[in-house]
Amino acid sequence: MQLNDRGQMIFPGSTLLYKNSGSCPAGISRLFMMSVLKVVLLVWAVLHAAETKAQQQEDVKISLNIDHLPLKEVLRRIESLTPFKFMGKAEDIEKEKDITLHLKEEPVIKALEAILLKRNFQLKRMGKNIILKKGQGKNVLSGTVKSAKTGETILNATISVLNSTSRTSSNEYGFYSLRLAQGQFDVVISAIGYRSKTENINLEQDLNLNILLEEEVKELEEVTITSENSQRNLLSPQMGVERLSMKEVKNIPVLFGEKDILKTIQLLPGIKSAGDGNSGFYVRGGGSDQNLILLDEAPVYNASHLLGFFSAFNSDAIKNVTVYKGGMPANYGGRLSSVVDIKMNDGNSKKFGLSGGIGLIASRINIEGPIQKDQSSFLFSARRTYADLFLKLSPDSNLRKIRLYFYDINAKANYIFGDKDRLYLSGYFGHDALERGKKTGIDWGNTTATLRWNHLFGPKLFSNTSLIFSNYQYQNNVNGDGNNYNIFSQIRDWNLKEEMQWNVSPKNALSFGFNVIHHTIKPGEISSVGEDKSLSTTSLAWRYAFDNALFVSNVWKPSEKFNLTYGLRLSSFAILGKGPYYDIDGNGKILDTLNYGPGQLVKNYLNLEPRVAASYQLNEWSSVKASYGRNTQNMHLISNSTSSSPTDKWLASTNNIKPEIADQWSVGYYRDLKDHKYELSIESYYKDLKNQIDYRNGADIFTNKPIETQLLYGIGRSYGIEFQLKKKTGRLTGWISYTLSKSERKIDGINNNQWYNARQDRTHDIAIVAIYALNEKWTLSANWVFYTGDAVTFPNGKYKVDDDVYFYYTNKNAYRLPNYHRLDLGATRQLRKRKNYSSELTFSLYNAYGHQNPYQTDFRRGKFNHNITEAVEYSFFRFIPSVSYNFKF
Repeated sequence: MQLNDRGQMIFPGSTLLYKNSGSCPAGISRLFMMSVLKVVLLVWAVLHAAETKAQQQEDVKISLNIDHLPLKEVLRRIESLTPFKFMGKAEDIEKEKDITLHLKEEPVIKALEAILLKRNFQLKRMGKNIILKKGQGKNVLSGTVKSAKTGETILNATISVLNSTSRTSSNEYGFYSLRLAQGQFDVVISAIGYRSKTENINLEQDLNLNILLEEEVKELEEVTITSENSQRNLLSPQMGVERLSMKEVKNIPVLFGEKDILKTIQLLPGIKSAGDGNSGFYVRGGGSDQNLILLDEAPVYNASHLLGFFSAFNSDAIKNVTVYKGGMPANYGGRLSSVVDIKMNDGNSKKFGLSGGIGLIASRINIEGPIQKDQSSFLFSARRTYADLFLKLSPDSNLRKIRLYFYDINAKANYIFGDKDRLYLSGYFGHDALERGKKTGIDWGNTTATLRWNHLFGPKLFSNTSLIFSNYQYQNNVNGDGNNYNIFSQIRDWNLKEEMQWNVSPKNALSFGFNVIHHTIKPGEISSVGEDKSLSTTSLAWRYAFDNALFVSNVWKPSEKFNLTYGLRLSSFAILGKGPYYDIDGNGKILDTLNYGPGQLVKNYLNLEPRVAASYQLNEWSSVKASYGRNTQNMHLISNSTSSSPTDKWLASTNNIKPEIADQWSVGYYRDLKDHKYELSIESYYKDLKNQIDYRNGADIFTNKPIETQLLYGIGRSYGIEFQLKKKTGRLTGWISYTLSKSERKIDGINNNQWYNARQDRTHDIAIVAIYALNEKWTLSANWVFYTGDAVTFPNGKYKVDDDVYFYYTNKNAYRLPNYHRLDLGATRQLRKRKNYSSELTFSLYNAYGHQNPYQTDFRRGKFNHNITEAVEYSFFRFIPSVSYNFKF
């Protein structure tokens, strides 16, 4: 650009077309536009050159290995290898003493940003000069993670900052909170079964960011997944935790082809089945009553249908399950061995849906949809067996008289009140009936209801308030010749729970709250019915108690590699009148009876339950963890049978029955293999048990005396090591688990006061699960289990009295049933798959090679020679094929 003798601007290559400022000729506008265009092109060229130069600077790659050096020295070394110059406050730079940086021909600026971001530095580039500015404070990124398809909240989603160790996970209601310095970040959100999503944010103040994730569409060929969830598992100090979604459970073959979450968790290490067709299970040497089973926070006291062949949970209504085998967080309590936390679906808030299935023995239906789109939703799910309908077709008149069925109903509704409040109401209703004409009948059932209120006090403080109801009862009717009686038992709870989650700082996340439960328990009552009054009514007194707890825990992240969770739970079990309580000696003799009025305090048990867990990440692929936890239990299931049954008695602690106590220590090693495609975990544990309960030898379980007169008390111990190798990606997925363990009891008055095997003691326990996507239409699956036979008591001798044979028993649980092993096969055939409709056929074969696994052995006199003794084994199933049709609209 030049000036002529009159001061007019002339662009190079242009011609002056006019000499005065009078009216513009027609060509002047064309000249002006061409001049403007040339200016724009010139500016663009300058900016493009600057941008290219900046990009070249950003892509400068170097190789550098630095370990634990001050930031000042790190910057000096980078300056010597690159054209960059760093500027910033000397006092801010000199405070940073421990920097580690390993580069191999990598962009240096991006790597440096990743390290300094978590130290609250911002980098501003001005050509070759880079200004380091210390952030003025932390802001909070928070929100809720949901499914884009259904609006369901997603728990355990990982929210992480790209090229940084800053990360968190969504809680059980999908809420997350992450404190970050001011600046621009790429935030990655990922969850199992969903596509990862990256959001670029400019965090200048607290920001609410709600995330919608699309469901993952699985391809048959091998896929590569991000390591976000794996790395979080390595970093988390939580031990002994297993998480399953219904998508993972879907293809695993089980009895009668019914997807069953409780049977599926029995394939995990450290969790052992109570027997064929039984939903009861043992965790790390504990009894089946030492597992706390929660459905939307409500305790379920009998989680089985049809005497244990089905679990009480309809898979269509379940979102996911979390199992804690040890080191459980402080907000859980009341059981010694485990917590099985089951969450129901919330209901589709986007559109209406109908799904269900028709099987050989049961059918189910599930309806869900929005009440007000994106604002509220509902869920209704029901299931019923119809074995009794088939029995009516039998030519055998005795079979036609049998009524054998169960049903269960799940219902839920929720409503969003603005950005800070959400209300949930859920319920479960289950009932079983087993009757043989008018002679005998058993019916039992569970009812639960949960009202929950989620509230955000701010981006860092989340609250959940729950009012919970639970009721379990059973009734056994016997109508025989001269013996007409009814057995009844019930337990009813009202529960108020408050839990707060406070994101205190980037290094601390605090949880605290309280729990108040009121128990009303009818341990048992036997009464005559009808006109026959030959049997006098035998009733155990109603029992009342308040089960209270205060809890607090903190997740502390002192460094990139070390994480620590520590907490404390204070439990109080207050036994209340009215009713009689007894002073009983060691021989079961009643020494005194004390009567208490309504609400009068009988005894209060206070227990401190510390919990601590730590993890240390050895490298990108592996970590070690350790934990210790104490748990107490004041609700006790008293059983005289080999497996759980609806007639087992639930008792509360009394002045004689003390709280059971367990101390568990665990250590573990965890490693990701082959680019996070495989997971290896090894956990070892030792559990010390106090105040364990067992029946006296020859106990009368239907006595009209206080049940404490039939009980003995002692200690226990269990220890073992668990291995699991899991394949997470590709056409073939599944896991192999192996547990080597020992579980023993020592009860005064049993087995000559010596240690003996607990019934659930099993030396070896193996499970292999494989799921193979054959093609787009077929998915094949199989699982094989093997475990050491249960510990049982066999007679050591026999004697005769008046030609009657009596067996003599000495050592308790000194013998074994035969080893158990079974192969199950399954296949799923996709029939139709449209945008709004899908259907499939599911085939399964339980116990494919027909091995008869005995669950009980009885002894009797020889059928043909009365001088010999015969052992008779009883087993349930050989081959059980099944097929079901599933649909979804």
